[in-house]
Amino acid sequence: MVSGRERRRVVVTGFGMVTPLGVGVERTWQALTEGRSAIVPIRLFDASTYPTSIAAQVPEYALADYVPEMAARDHLGRNECFTLTAATEAYRGSGLPRPTPRPRRTGVYLGSGEGAMDFLNFVALVVDNWRDGHVDVPGFLAEGRRRLNAIIELEQEPNMPAGYVAQLFGAQGYNSNCLTACAASSQAIGEATDIIRRGDADIMIAGGSHSMIHPLGVAGFNLLTALAVGYNEQPAKASRPFDLHRQGFVLGEGAGMLILEELEHARGRGARIHGEVIGYGSTADAFRITDSHPEGRGAEAAMLAALTDAGVSPEEIDYINAHGTSTEVNDRVETKAIKTVLGERAYHVPISSTKSMTGHLIAAAGAVEAIICLLAIRDGLIPPTINYETPDPECDLDYVPNKARRATVRAAMSNSFGFGGQNVCLVLRRYEES
Repeated sequence: MVSGRERRRVVVTGFGMVTPLGVGVERTWQALTEGRSAIVPIRLFDASTYPTSIAAQVPEYALADYVPEMAARDHLGRNECFTLTAATEAYRGSGLPRPTPRPRRTGVYLGSGEGAMDFLNFVALVVDNWRDGHVDVPGFLAEGRRRLNAIIELEQEPNMPAGYVAQLFGAQGYNSNCLTACAASSQAIGEATDIIRRGDADIMIAGGSHSMIHPLGVAGFNLLTALAVGYNEQPAKASRPFDLHRQGFVLGEGAGMLILEELEHARGRGARIHGEVIGYGSTADAFRITDSHPEGRGAEAAMLAALTDAGVSPEEIDYINAHGTSTEVNDRVETKAIKTVLGERAYHVPISSTKSMTGHLIAAAGAVEAIICLLAIRDGLIPPTINYETPDPECDLDYVPNKARRATVRAAMSNSFGFGGQNVCLVLRRYEES
């Protein structure tokens, strides 16, 4: 991280969302503050025989209505479509001209997940050509030329959305994608912030996208016993972070994108400033791949690092958007870490898990939730944690149960903790000239 004396200030001048609650920031924000759930029976494939047959899916929409210049690319996957739609909303909202007038000083940093459909097509092709314990190679190659598409395969790579965003806006600077599971898009925002701070860019298009609502994703998480079961007939009740009767998370999908800009660059062009990224902490549990450390040491370290980086005390945090996955271990560990970091202040800070409504957007979750923090700062309104009905004695903080709450929010914290033990915390603040 860049030292506070040397680093430049980084502000947010645009944001965009595609979520299961709708396409666009304001549509999603209205649904969140109304406490609406987006979780429904899976319609992207036949999941009727799966233990979990529900998810939070992005409503059908036409890419041409949002990104007409990319609509002719008929091989774009869900990740790419979500990314380009959210990035276009963010870029338009920022007021930046297209293409960017400073291409070498404009970069892209995403946390986008892997695609899956071509992999599934490949597996199906192998199965179809399996003969007597081995693959019929000549038949496989011949049929592969007919059934598989090299462009589709290429577009399933996780770095493709970043490449498309750069192409769309003419961004020729730093370009990267990280894939740190559920922490990915938060990490992308943090790393993009540091790129601007140290002077390697003036503008960064940052965020992430993901969709794992496909047979491989749902089956895999079911096998890990991570998904909520027992709620197939009541999907809206399935995601219940911090509630005693939570049984697991619910898969979601979508994208969140931010335009990050060096403060003087934004001021110089008269940009509207939505907030400031002031703190970023990134750590690893170094424990287990699928479980958080029981004492929350990685989460605690990430939050402490973000507060130190931001130069703020626990007393200055007015809201926390929790990772809050609705899994027994994660919710308990996050609660413990918040109490360790904030001390007595933890009992007075409103905390919500918007995953109770959107489901878990995996790699895209952190960016969407960072935008939610900015909206809470803007409107003085904290979205609720729905389905919080029976308190868990080990989760005893203020989770803003079931109804949005008016509150003054000057600084907010967003937590993202991923499989593999990756932990990221961001601190965002209302923009004030100083």
